[in-house]
Amino acid sequence: MEAAEKDYNTRRPQMVIPEYGRNIQKMIDHAISTEDRDERNKIANAIISVMGQLNPHLRDIADFKHKLWDNLFIISDFKLDVDSPYPIPAKEEIMRKPEKMAYPSKNIRFKHYGKAVSELIEKAIAYPEGEEKEALIGVIANLMKKNYLTFSQPSVEDSLIIKDLTTLSQGKLTISQDLKIVATNEILAMTQQKRKSNNNNNGRNHKQNKKQHYKKRRY
Repeated sequence: MEAAEKDYNTRRPQMVIPEYGRNIQKMIDHAISTEDRDERNKIANAIISVMGQLNPHLRDIADFKHKLWDNLFIISDFKLDVDSPYPIPAKEEIMRKPEKMAYPSKNIRFKHYGKAVSELIEKAIAYPEGEEKEALIGVIANLMKKNYLTFSQPSVEDSLIIKDLTTLSQGKLTISQDLKIVATNEILAMTQQKRKSNNNNNGRNHKQNKKQHYKKRRY
């Protein structure tokens, strides 16, 4: 006598909304096969009640009953013919694939400097000539050096930063000879100090959370 074939989930039909479980799927299939409309309506309302009990988090959603009825029709592949208290959603609208999101197509030539640097350079190019523009160029140069040291190499010559700034601005930004760029050791020291400060803050927050946890357990 051959052993009965096991009913593996992988051999069962795929569930449309898995979080409701396979029993809900079977109940809906039974409702679809029920010929009497009044009986179908009774079964549909019973299924809605069970679906609400299985997913109590839906109660936080505005008009959660409407959401349950929409899911009922979606699981039935819109084959369930019952009297719904809400408009039945159109299958074409529900099943329509979302449109692809448009991503920025602008390519960043030197990715280690980041997008913010490219945007600052564009603003600096449009900025009127004067001391404020020169100050902005200085900020950009220092930011470029900081980003370079953070994401690329442990050291960099100021001449390379100025060269890359000229390249990124397509020669539209005039680099003053008096431009002062922060020394590498100062940037590294500030970066290390910031990391140390963040670690200390994280440590204090962890200890504080731990104390609060133990207080809650005691009381």
